Amino acid sequence: MSNQILVIDDDQDLCRVLSNFLKKSNYEVDVAHKAAEGLELLRSKSYDLILCDYRLPDMTGVEALQKIKVLSPDAAVIIITGYSDVHTAVQTFRYGANDYVTKPLYPDELLVTVKETIQKNQEKNQIKSGQPAGKPSSGETASEPVSKFVAGTSEGSKSVQQYVDLIGPTDMSVLIMGETGTGKEYVSNSIHNKSNRAGKPFIAIDCGALPKELAGSELFGHMKGSFTGAIADKPGSFELANGGTIFLDEIGNLSYENQVKLLRVIQERKIRRIGGQKDVSVDIRIIAATNENLTDAIKDGRFREDLYHRINEFKISLLPLRERKEDILTFSQHFLQLANQSLKKSVKGFSDEVTHHFLNYQWYGNLRELNNVVKRAVLLTQGDLVQTNALPDEISRPRSFASPENTQAAEESHTLRSASGEAEKQAILNALEASRYNKSKAADLLRIDRKTLYNKLKLYNIQDY
Repeated sequence: MSNQILVIDDDQDLCRVLSNFLKKSNYEVDVAHKAAEGLELLRSKSYDLILCDYRLPDMTGVEALQKIKVLSPDAAVIIITGYSDVHTAVQTFRYGANDYVTKPLYPDELLVTVKETIQKNQEKNQIKSGQPAGKPSSGETASEPVSKFVAGTSEGSKSVQQYVDLIGPTDMSVLIMGETGTGKEYVSNSIHNKSNRAGKPFIAIDCGALPKELAGSELFGHMKGSFTGAIADKPGSFELANGGTIFLDEIGNLSYENQVKLLRVIQERKIRRIGGQKDVSVDIRIIAATNENLTDAIKDGRFREDLYHRINEFKISLLPLRERKEDILTFSQHFLQLANQSLKKSVKGFSDEVTHHFLNYQWYGNLRELNNVVKRAVLLTQGDLVQTNALPDEISRPRSFASPENTQAAEESHTLRSASGEAEKQAILNALEASRYNKSKAADLLRIDRKTLYNKLKLYNIQDY
């Protein structure tokens, strides 16, 4: 049976093109031009994937996404956005979006994203239902997962790797802090694989994507007849993860009631299904993550302080990509390999100009945005190296980019970054002079590695001596 796709976009021409293209690729497609029309279709029909525009005439992308997740919690959602909205659109991942694509849409790129998203979502749903993950359908091959953990080269990334090595073999609960797209699930998976629980279940739950009325069932399971729609007994994620690790992403989105239940699980190592009469013992390691300040949530009464201390036996903070620029080129090469594989291309690398743009862009969407930019650039590249014309204008012409803050604040921030950059450049020049331009010694003086120094020399256009 063909996968069912719903396209929600007020651009009728785009909907027509998308519908025709996806139908030729053997998908069943329905179209809606307003969020309300799309939601009405969701009330009467199930879809594997929903392509939803970020800007709709009757509600925002976040509002539409929240309603979609209530009506169809197991469907995958891809957000369609203009590039200038990327830094805002990535916030939809807090509410259950699986991926985003940017306009203009390229058929090959879109088809790869659609296939990968449906496949990963189906595998996740199979795990949630207690079934083994399926294999790719006939004619499709599973691409190497982007979630493969790659350690960066910056000092911040090295510290994270040291923490992973240190905390992995223990059974301590871990709280991972970081912006959307910084790799919280990748780090948590790496911790699991370093533990004695490696090879046992690793269940990832996006608490932001769980409708409040279904969260308890998803986490703790339910008994047949316990509520409308409970047509059979269902194990929850905690039962499915027994013996392994459960990763609770965006834990700050859990309702107060489910926070109480989670606290009980941690304290007593037992769960009770909704409508159940007996407790079930579980042996689980809990790793939680959030992109919000939970101490502020505690002050506002939105998060329990006792739960916070239970999940925060060890904290790992992930820096945004713009604060660890040394990692940009490492991850660019990693994403280049993945893009070559999924798009069946053989692009060898990036031009010096592209590298310069990568190092100077702010990457509001962090690793997820970098991955999408590299994939699109590889698609558009005909030669061996990615050139500037394959990049979005917002990256190749950063001065035209509008940040989410007001213009004055953005200009002040730019001034501060410039001043910081000048100070860093002068420190590098001083170290080179003191070491008589021996780069190894200069790197030692600056307490950075040689690769980082070379990246800085390229970034600040410091010529070899």
